[in-house]
Amino acid sequence: MKGCFITLEGVEGVGKSTNLAYVQARLEASGKTLVVTREPGGTAMAEEIRELLLRPRQESVSEMAELLLMFAGRAQHLHALIQPALDAGHWVLCDRFTDATYAYQGGGRGVPMDWIATLETMVQQQLRPDLTLLLDVPVEVGLARARQRGELDRFEAEQQRFFEDVRQVYLQRAQAEPERFAIIDATPALNAVQAQIDEALLMRLGVPKP
Repeated sequence: MKGCFITLEGVEGVGKSTNLAYVQARLEASGKTLVVTREPGGTAMAEEIRELLLRPRQESVSEMAELLLMFAGRAQHLHALIQPALDAGHWVLCDRFTDATYAYQGGGRGVPMDWIATLETMVQQQLRPDLTLLLDVPVEVGLARARQRGELDRFEAEQQRFFEDVRQVYLQRAQAEPERFAIIDATPALNAVQAQIDEALLMRLGVPKP
């Protein structure tokens, strides 16, 4: 029996880490055998690629190099962790996945979407998330939250216009695939955000509310 693949997405400052932990607790409480992971990263090799991608540097980074590194890490992540877990019937919860590539490299960097789609098919074949929780806030709200956390990585240091483009692509993808995406308004208090998550888990995947 194949497992279930859930991803969390959103721009900086939407509360992914907090809400990932909440979703993890909810799924484990419902008796799911769960693997929790992240992108870029998730395996020893993919985490090395993550460090390459996120470290601030003086050298200008090619958009193509960034894109290929993202998919190189994803290929290893799928091979070594995600696909084996799903094949074993486990549930997988991932902090970001390919929607982030469309949003950040496509929307933010301007990489052609068909390039991303080609790599997506090459690396993932038919695999897509069963449910994507898109945590959404206005960009200025998210950036203000992110900057309270301290030192910024190479992506977090981008300007507001970059993140406006990222958010726009996320919302466009959610509107194009409503059967897969659940848009979660991450602006209100945490309990209100998590109530929306509970509703999405119940309605989309049958996970009972606490």
